[in-house]
Amino acid sequence: MSRSHIVQSLRSALFNAAFYANLVLFMIVFSPLFLAPRPAAMWALKLWARSSIWLLRAIAGTRLEVRGREHIPRGAALVAAKHQSLFETFAVLPLLDDPAMVLKRELMLIPLFGWFARKFAMIAVDRGAGATALKRLIERARHAADEGRQVLIFPEGTRRKPGDPPDYKPGATALYLALAVPCVPLALNSGLFWPRRRFMRYPGTIVMEFLPAIPAGLTRKTFAQELQHRLETKSRELLQGSR
Repeated sequence: MSRSHIVQSLRSALFNAAFYANLVLFMIVFSPLFLAPRPAAMWALKLWARSSIWLLRAIAGTRLEVRGREHIPRGAALVAAKHQSLFETFAVLPLLDDPAMVLKRELMLIPLFGWFARKFAMIAVDRGAGATALKRLIERARHAADEGRQVLIFPEGTRRKPGDPPDYKPGATALYLALAVPCVPLALNSGLFWPRRRFMRYPGTIVMEFLPAIPAGLTRKTFAQELQHRLETKSRELLQGSR
């Protein structure tokens, strides 16, 4: 094992400890916000996300570059993002005005974390409930869109390794058709620097790129093909440009 690998392993371990300590500290310090209006709690959530991004840069040497900011939606929209690591689940939050993230129901059962997720009015999905889950997803997403929020979904449903074959689920297309709002694809390369199910964090630059919006009104098949094409093409470019 090289000296540089040992050093990066130590930095990764230090970051992971700091990251989860920061999360626990946030949930304790800001617990009074359970009694505050949701926008105040959302402000605190974005503050935690920014501090976590700073810790990643300061400790592990991993930076964040955001491209396509001009495409970031204001008001009701659907944001469909690639999902390669835990990183994007929090790093995208400060970039959106009022995000309503689609997440798996199991996360809502975690003490404190799940309570905060309910406070933020995130959208929980029971992936084992089949058609019923999809119906509830659409109902909750419509409510969020009616409030002018950005509904954030990871179309593949779970983290995928960089370069893995795409595995898009029907949820994003169902929301696009039901909400009748533009969809902004979000491509990224986070899995190169924050690998899934590994404790290592690698130095470099994570790129998150918002792509031009797909207008509302396309057919199911056309939208699904366009979303996958845009996300896969740009994410592949970002991976190749980072190697």
